[in-house]
Parts: sequence; structure tokens; C-alpha cells
Amino acid sequence: MNINTPAPYEHGFMLSLLLLAMAGLVWLFTPFIPSLFLALLIAIASFGQYKQLQNRFSDTLAALIMTLLVTVILILPLSYLLLMSGIEISNLIQTINTDFTLQNSKQILDQIILALPLSDSITHNLKDSITANLDSIIISIKDFSIILLKSVVNLSSHFIFFLIVVIFSLYYFYIDGKSIVKRLKDLSPLENHLDDILLNQFAGLSVSLVGSVFIIAILQGVTFSLAVALVDLPVLYFGIAMALASFIPVLGGLIIWLPLSLYLYSQGQTLDALIIVAFGAVLIGTVIDHFIRPIIIQKIAQKSAQQSALDHTLITVLSTLAGIIQFGVLGLFIGPIIAAMAISIFDVYAIKYSDSLDQS
Repeated sequence: MNINTPAPYEHGFMLSLLLLAMAGLVWLFTPFIPSLFLALLIAIASFGQYKQLQNRFSDTLAALIMTLLVTVILILPLSYLLLMSGIEISNLIQTINTDFTLQNSKQILDQIILALPLSDSITHNLKDSITANLDSIIISIKDFSIILLKSVVNLSSHFIFFLIVVIFSLYYFYIDGKSIVKRLKDLSPLENHLDDILLNQFAGLSVSLVGSVFIIAILQGVTFSLAVALVDLPVLYFGIAMALASFIPVLGGLIIWLPLSLYLYSQGQTLDALIIVAFGAVLIGTVIDHFIRPIIIQKIAQKSAQQSALDHTLITVLSTLAGIIQFGVLGLFIGPIIAAMAISIFDVYAIKYSDSLDQS
């Protein structure tokens, strides 16, 4: 038998070993996946600046300088924010578990409905209709809030270890980035131009998410913090809530400012409710969300020269919500990337097998 001829079942055996090796690595590095994922996103988004430093310094020195800059500008402020928010949110979780009951929710709902400028018959029908489904709605909202808040607290409570792994990984992603990409392309059975489609899509997604999303989150969080400061409400909590909600296009800010304004209005705080509506609906919902957000995304997309599945609003909204449920706070990034990369794989499949697909 020819020595170069593959033995029977050799291909299947090697594929099994490959899948086993991948599963083993995923299992082994599971505790570090959030840190590695965040470091990877940051490294890809800032790799252009790293290459500029490479032209002036050695690879090691450029990676060290870039890691220090990212740490001081982004990672340390983010870690401080997580730590401070974790302290405040841990108290809020206890409050939700003890005080956020169905009875209290029904009382608040009754006050809101009665404060609306509606006729008695409409008010009565609206109250009965919403109350009939209130139990399941309140339970779902409470469970989702607890998941989101606990994920922030867990991340905050381990932020020192999280920070060390992110910084350490970031340094080596800068140094070994090109060799890792080349290794992936060499091992992939696809043609290089198909590998490039997937890799460029992931790079474009990383730049878009880390760039535009963080800029919009900061803008909306700071803007809403000013609003709640004017009505004497917890600035840190509502600012963080609005910043996190801003990751969800269209619906993000609405789910924060609308319930808050209705609650203030039901309590007779009409002026405070109008302030929240003005900041939420006008500044955040209109100016930032519909004018500033597209401009920022367009500018970043022009630099990366990529179109992605994140252009589809429905996919972005659903994948973001699913990501939060599955992965916690970092699901805000992981969810959309998984969805967009899955669609990119469908596109690659369509390109690869275009001759055998009926596209009439």
C-alpha cells in the first residue's frame, strides 16, 4: 500500500481528535473566557494603533505601550465603575428580593393607570386587561433584572482577577495576533478568500461593538445621569442602567425612562416626570439614538469598510437580549457577535456552494 495513501477511517479519526482537542480547550479555559473575549475585542479594535507604534518601536515595546494605554484609558475606569456599581447594585438586589412583590407592583400600576388622563370606562378596562397578565409580566421582569444585576455584581466582585487576565491576554494578543490569524487560515480547509470573509467580519464586528457601542453608552449614561440628578434620584444606578440599556437599539432607553416617568407622574411629581421624558425621549431617544448613533456607526463602518448582520435591527435586539440571559453583562457583546458570525457563515456557505443552490 502506498505510504501516502490515508489509512481507512483516518480522516474521521483525525476529525474526532480535532473536535476533542477543541472541546478540551474550551473546558479548560472556561473560567477565563469572559476575560479572553473582552481582551480579544479590545485588541482587534485597537490593532491599527498598535501597528502604528510598531513602525517606531519593537514589537514587544509597542505591545507593552499599547497595553498600558488601553489599561489606563479604558480598563481601569471600567473596572472602577464595575466595583462601585457592584457595591450599590448588591444592595439593590436585596431590595428587589424583599420589597418587589406582586402586591406592591399592583399598587404602583393602579396609581399609574388612575393618573392617566383617560375616561373611567377606558381606565377600568385597561386596569383589568393588564392586571390579568400582571403576574407573569412582573415575574419575568424581576427575573431578568436579577440576572442582569447579579452578573454585574459577580463581575465586580472578581474584577481584580478579571483585570489581570484581560491585561495579560491583551499584551499577547498584540504580539501574537498575526501569527494566530495565519495559523487559523492554515488549518482551515476553506479557500483563503473565504477565511478572509469570516475573519474580516469578526474584526469589523469587534471594531463596531467596542467603538460605537461604548461611545453611545457613555453619552446616554451621562445624559440620563444629569436628568435623574435634577429629580434627586440615584445617579449612579440610573446612569449605569441607561448605559447598559443603550446597547439594545430602538428599545434600550425606552425601557428605562418610560417606566420611571410614569411612576413619578403617578406620585404627583409632574415636573420631575416631564424632565425625565424630555431627557429620555428628546435627547436620548431622538438626538442621540436617531442622529448621533447613525453618524458614529457610519464613521466607524467607513474605517473598517465592513457590512455586518448587525445592520438588521431585529437580529441585534434579540441577540443582545439572549446574550444577556446566557452570558450576563458580557452577553451584550457575545450575543450580537454570535448571531452576526452565524449569518456570515451562511453567506460563506452560499458563496462556496452557489453552483448547487437554486437561487431562482
